[in-house]
Amino acid sequence: MDEQQPELRWAPLPPAPKRTGRIWLIVGLVVAALAIVGALLFFLLPREGSPVPEESTTPTPTVSPSATPTPSPSPSASPSASSTPEPSTPAVTPPPAVDPTVEVFRGQVRGWLDDSLRGLDIVAGAGGQDALPVVDTLELDAQRLSDAQPPSSIQDEWSADVTAYAKRLAELRSAISNDSGVAAAVDAARTSAQKLRGDVGL
Repeated sequence: MDEQQPELRWAPLPPAPKRTGRIWLIVGLVVAALAIVGALLFFLLPREGSPVPEESTTPTPTVSPSATPTPSPSPSASPSASSTPEPSTPAVTPPPAVDPTVEVFRGQVRGWLDDSLRGLDIVAGAGGQDALPVVDTLELDAQRLSDAQPPSSIQDEWSADVTAYAKRLAELRSAISNDSGVAAAVDAARTSAQKLRGDVGL
């Protein structure tokens, strides 16, 4: 028996789902990738007309050794008279001259005064120019008597008498040179010498 076959009929196919959103997403990604690649090529590849960096022939300025400031020692680093006070040295004043006693002064000048009397005796006994060397010695002794420091008690009298004695010796030299009045000049010098001896108690 024949079975009844179902009838086949053509029905319209259901519409395919729209994929436009996915297409635009792919297109956007492709465009973004192309933009990134273009930007990289723009910044990395040298453009025409851009200067190629060349090694400069001008030497770079270097600091010479003399340009570097030399550190100078500060005033406080090194000891100096202004930074380190030195102890002040007190002014040394000479001690006041000690006034000698007449006894001490007598012992100092006694030898010269004794020689004066002996020298005048030699001059009186000598003749002419031979007495001049003795007078030279007496005048040197008179200078030493003048340089001696007498006690203050007899200072004025001593100074006057020494001056008078030196003057008498000068007169004696003149008398010997002129060979006139030698005896009188010797007596005058002897009197002055005796006066000096009396000043110191001789």
